Amino acid sequence: MLTKLDPALIRDLPPFSGMTLDQMTTLLAKATPLRADKGSHIFDMGAEARSFFLLLDGYIRVVRTTPNGEQVIARYIASGELFGIAEALGMKQYPASAVAAVDCVALSWPSDIWHATAAAYPAFATNTYKTIGGRLQDAQDRLVEMATERVEQRVASAILNLVERSGRQTDDGILIDFPISRQDISEMTGTTLHTVSRLMSGWENDGLVKSGRQKITVIGSEALSLIANKEGSSQ
Repeated sequence: MLTKLDPALIRDLPPFSGMTLDQMTTLLAKATPLRADKGSHIFDMGAEARSFFLLLDGYIRVVRTTPNGEQVIARYIASGELFGIAEALGMKQYPASAVAAVDCVALSWPSDIWHATAAAYPAFATNTYKTIGGRLQDAQDRLVEMATERVEQRVASAILNLVERSGRQTDDGILIDFPISRQDISEMTGTTLHTVSRLMSGWENDGLVKSGRQKITVIGSEALSLIANKEGSSQ
């Protein structure tokens, strides 16, 4: 279990920007530590939103299920980000499921303290709403991509976004630093596994990426950027 987390260790995380150490200490005293094994569900879509969370270590896959039962990966949450903040949106149920992409460590707070917390710590509230605004913009951008971009562009953009958020330089290239499969990419981009496999295999042959065992390493990021921004890419 995590105990007595030193606020100084996490004061640089975006949610705490503008807060004093005393304010952080008081807020952290109300938090409960949480460990989640890879593949476990921290909460499920439609469940009562009893808590909101801060991810300290790991990656969270945010998954929505369509009315016909298909899964769509809405986004990935990285270390230092808030998630499950339904109460801040005026929602009583979680709009998506949160699944640990790797072993994760997080903090949770009861949702029923959100409004008092927002009033007591305006900087924390402001940072939270900035996070929400950024995610809404991301969602709008994805809708535009789905409506206007061809599948090759969408897949290239998705890979580059993951590199930007979680890329780690290795001898082979830039590794997306958590397990991700071609099926995951298909669920992120609204296309089929067959199409993603075809594209990835072609890019591997061209020396742009290297993949295997739920790992993707980008070797030619500039070439992928050209594909992502190219008009008239193939379906």
